[in-house]
Amino acid sequence: MTTESSPSDPVDPPDPGGPAEAFDPAGRAAARAALLAGPGPGGRPRRRALARLTDDWLAGLLAAAGAPPGVALVAVGGYGRGELSPRSDLDVLLLHDGPVARELPERIWYPVWDAGAKLDHAVRTVAQARSVAAADLKAQLGLLDARHLAGDRALTDALRSAVLTDWRASAPARLPELRELGRERVERHGELSFLLEPDLKEARGGLRDVVVLDAIAATWLADAPRDGLDAAARRLADVRDALHLATGRATDRLSLQDQDQVAERLGVLDADTLLRQVYEAARTIAYAGDVTWRAVDRVLAARGGRGRRVRRLGIPFAGSGRGTGAVARGAVERRPLAEGVVEQDGEAVLARGVRPGADPVLPLRAAAAAAQNGLTVSYATVRRLAAECRPLPVPWPDEAREQLVTLLGAGEPAVPVWEAMEAEGLVRRLLPDWERVRCRPQRNAVHRWTVDRHLVETAVRAAAMTRRVARPDLLLVAALLHDIGKGWPGDHSEAGEVIVRDLAPRMGFGPEDTETLAVLVRHHLTLVDTATRRDPDDPATVEAITKVVTTLPELELLHALTEADALATGPAAWSGWRASLVDGLVARAADRLAGAGAGPAQAAPTAEQERLAVEAARTGQPALSLRARSEGASPGAEPMGVELNLAVPDRPGLLGTAAGVLALHRLAVRSAGLRELDPVGAGPVLLLSWRVAAEYGELPEAARLRADLRRALDGSLDVARRLAERDAAAPRRRGIPTPPPLVAVAPAVASASATVLEVRAHDAPGLLHRIGRALDGAGVRVRTAHVSTLGAEAVDSFYLTDEAGRPLTARRAGEVAAALRAALG
Repeated sequence: MTTESSPSDPVDPPDPGGPAEAFDPAGRAAARAALLAGPGPGGRPRRRALARLTDDWLAGLLAAAGAPPGVALVAVGGYGRGELSPRSDLDVLLLHDGPVARELPERIWYPVWDAGAKLDHAVRTVAQARSVAAADLKAQLGLLDARHLAGDRALTDALRSAVLTDWRASAPARLPELRELGRERVERHGELSFLLEPDLKEARGGLRDVVVLDAIAATWLADAPRDGLDAAARRLADVRDALHLATGRATDRLSLQDQDQVAERLGVLDADTLLRQVYEAARTIAYAGDVTWRAVDRVLAARGGRGRRVRRLGIPFAGSGRGTGAVARGAVERRPLAEGVVEQDGEAVLARGVRPGADPVLPLRAAAAAAQNGLTVSYATVRRLAAECRPLPVPWPDEAREQLVTLLGAGEPAVPVWEAMEAEGLVRRLLPDWERVRCRPQRNAVHRWTVDRHLVETAVRAAAMTRRVARPDLLLVAALLHDIGKGWPGDHSEAGEVIVRDLAPRMGFGPEDTETLAVLVRHHLTLVDTATRRDPDDPATVEAITKVVTTLPELELLHALTEADALATGPAAWSGWRASLVDGLVARAADRLAGAGAGPAQAAPTAEQERLAVEAARTGQPALSLRARSEGASPGAEPMGVELNLAVPDRPGLLGTAAGVLALHRLAVRSAGLRELDPVGAGPVLLLSWRVAAEYGELPEAARLRADLRRALDGSLDVARRLAERDAAAPRRRGIPTPPPLVAVAPAVASASATVLEVRAHDAPGLLHRIGRALDGAGVRVRTAHVSTLGAEAVDSFYLTDEAGRPLTARRAGEVAAALRAALG
């Protein structure tokens, strides 16, 4: 009579009434005890020795039971993989090809139960096993690891062959189900890399994910990146072994009270070091899973009939940068993202012909372009960048700093990109001090992340606050570095200040910006500590803040950093009560600092600019000059952009027209200024000074740019129509969530002779063109402008007057601001 049970439903054995070893067959208990307590090697050798010892025992039980021909004993699941932790379950299948006497399995199972081992068992034919696997994905995964123990080997081989054939045939339908199971596990157990009491098996990045990756590889559709994966799996298994021995229980949860004992058994310095090793292993496994599932998605999409014929694993998509993946026949669509970077198959990859060794900024440019477009960087692209790119020169080129800010400013989409860079060591190359905080646990119930991930999460939160500050670049970098001192002894704020004072100049920040960053890092806890511990009505409380930050822009930065830090810490760190206390303190400090944050001073015109102004005034025609700009570029690199000076007799719509021409030539405006001059007393001349860089490709020829500017100014080139046509023809690409544009009228104290309109928005091609057209359509004059692009954020100020040269009335200024908001959408 055949008995049935499922490996996923363990049957509890009868209570043996004593310690397990007392019920082992003669000699087995002593051999097992020697393996667990002896001075010999632990780790994988011990797990394999335990498996061999158990194999021999079970084979002897099958022989002693008098098994007839056509019966096989098969290890499945974890036991099938040939390794046993000290308290592992035994997953065993009694396979047969005909009727089996009821007593046969009982003669095997009861001695196992009597020995105190926990047994998951089943009795099935090959056909029954296949049927169960077809209905139960977990059972199918266990059978993928089927291993012959004793009896009819041909029967085991038939099972293995059939199960693998079924798995490969059903993979397109079952892999999405497998992925959903993984998502459910993450919801229940969290991410191993960030938990103080992680489940070594079920949490994301745990041992269960290694099994999933092996199962995916068995489909022949995709394979995981193998570098470091086996070592990471061994490390988690070693920790689980030590946990079993320390607790005497079959547990996978590394509880706080057990961590010191586990660390001691493994010869690790302390529990924090143990957790860092566990986190590093988990990140390796989780990253391998991300890479593999993206490959699976690509293959399944291709097989779903989207115009591609796909054959088996072996050769990557052309240009995809993958070491493994499916082959796509036919043209592969590649869309440019940035210089040297294109989108392909939903990932950022390197353009053809790119030489990473000649472009040290390329890793940051690729990362920024990917994050800003909601993509990730392909696995092999990141590996190639890590292998071939030279370290950045010191100080960093301007572009490198801008690309880092652009990456951080993408918010949530920056996280997987950052993880990919970190997995290949690119982050540590950029920020050497990062190694001290990488995977560092925070033994505080308030914190939900490790130190390094908390820094990234703070930058994510800060990205949503860039409209609140005049220097979003400083906010984002301060967010990334505010706890960098936690890798050193002593007060982390003080240590962080020392690090930032050294690091910021290396990143290319000037003395004033370095000082601001140092103040933000040193005092990132000051606002919340003062607001919650001091009397808000005491003048000394406000004075304590205004001694730390001495201008309104600095206060804005510290306020935003405080909130971003608390939100990234966890729900308990930021409440409505705390927010109200901090907001009240900031408001009082802002009143005391009012007027301290005046707009940027305008430098005197250069001799070249004055010459152009004189030429334009005398001829009545536009005069311009172009020169390549290479300051801040790395030695031997291409020029970073162009400095363009344009002088034109005053006329309406000049700013929008000139900006539109630059957008047509795919030139991104990094900074711009507009001013009025009257060099010969013949009437005002408008002088525009630009710093621009190519979005991708080469810079336009100066003669062509000059010709298009003159055609646009005389009306023979319809810039707006050309831009609209190009935008309509361009393929739509998914964007990323960004804060809405902010258009505000500055207080009257900002200027006595003009109305100042402040615009803060996410940068986009043609943004300045749209702003200029909207202001021109509103019938106001732009007397002076200060335009800056900081990473991916535009921070602009426009000094406006009416036709008579007077500041706008409050009502008129509000109407202009509303019109500009509408134009920016």
